[in-house]
Amino acid sequence: MATQSPRHGRKTPRRSPVAPVAALAGVAMVAAVGVGLAVGTQPLAGVGAAPVPQSPVPTTQATTAEPEAPPTPVPDVTFTILSAGDVLPHATVNLNAEQADGTYDYLPLLAGVQDWVAGADLALCNLEVPVAPPGEAVSAYPVFGAPEGLVSSLAALGWDGCATATNHSMDRGLDGVFHTLDVLDAAGLGHVGTARSPLEAEQPQMYTLEREGREIVVAQLAATTIDNGLPAPASSPWAVTKVDVDALVAQARAAREAGADIVVANVHWGLEYVHSPVDEQLEIGAALAESGEIDLVFGNHSHVPQPIEKLPGGPDGDGMWLVWSMGNFISNQDSKCCTMETATGLLVTATVTAPAEGPARVTDLEWTASTVDRVGDQHIYPLHDLVAGDRPEWLTLDPATIQQRAARVQEVMGAEQHRVEPPQPTGPAPQVLPRER
Repeated sequence: MATQSPRHGRKTPRRSPVAPVAALAGVAMVAAVGVGLAVGTQPLAGVGAAPVPQSPVPTTQATTAEPEAPPTPVPDVTFTILSAGDVLPHATVNLNAEQADGTYDYLPLLAGVQDWVAGADLALCNLEVPVAPPGEAVSAYPVFGAPEGLVSSLAALGWDGCATATNHSMDRGLDGVFHTLDVLDAAGLGHVGTARSPLEAEQPQMYTLEREGREIVVAQLAATTIDNGLPAPASSPWAVTKVDVDALVAQARAAREAGADIVVANVHWGLEYVHSPVDEQLEIGAALAESGEIDLVFGNHSHVPQPIEKLPGGPDGDGMWLVWSMGNFISNQDSKCCTMETATGLLVTATVTAPAEGPARVTDLEWTASTVDRVGDQHIYPLHDLVAGDRPEWLTLDPATIQQRAARVQEVMGAEQHRVEPPQPTGPAPQVLPRER
């Protein structure tokens, strides 16, 4: 039985973003004035006789008023944004997710990290592959076509949306691009990086989070430098967003003008199985940071972890947080096919602070290693829990392999920015605002 996501309010109504409230007005209360009037009466002297004049009775008036209450302070808002490595359903991953009735349920494979995904205020996945169009068979490497059950499982785990611009975006042609977005829509997930029209391609994916009586708006962009020799057709170049720094910066600027408080970019770049950013990544990252329009970059494609950095620039010139690559989230890769590190990915948690006065900003970026037990039915686990001695039911990894994986990821990422406690929701689930098309 698939575990249900603990995330509250997953299917909230969609509506347009509203600018955050700056302050609450003070409330003044004034007591009403009470007036009392006592009137005496006199008997009549006779029929037709003039009325006897009455003596005036003095009156008193209450003028007591309560003092004005001070304005209610608007608290600072803090929340989290989480992303992770590539969702890469190789054949054996699909085999372990396939049910007796021919449907697919990946949630049992992924449930070991559900606290992390569902605990984030906004969780943004990297969907490496398209969904197979109706009537076409599910397939894996080298030309992928995932089952629709992959998307419903990602939603059940707690993801709110996915970046879809990758080197495999066009594996099933335009039909695959379009159907993937239809399936994401049906699951209530946001998406960006591929599109069904030029209008949709121009728009970021927007999310709103209601916190402390305010609405914080997060815009997500996505683009890829790689297409595996399968680019979008000349008739539909907008179907997959390629990395163009000027275009991404312009899109980020437009998102801010439309009300975005934070702009996040998912970028698919670099070389496979390399643990440091290559020159192309360094150049693109520096340019995005220098623009001052992007708060945070989540990188992917290498299938192995790459470090976290804070680059010069960013909004207000205070720096832009970036992770060069988060490796794999779920796959069939490990030392048997590739390198040991392909079995270990990153769950990366950004902390965002939106003060009562001033703009929202990313104030921290932390990593948590996750690892896939390929032999143990492709289950994924937080690596530090295994290091601490946790032994889940399906685990086949021996202690030496666990220690080896942990030592290697620490060597790449360093001891700083390491997080071992999952985030906790700070309010209702985000609202996904559909892109027009």
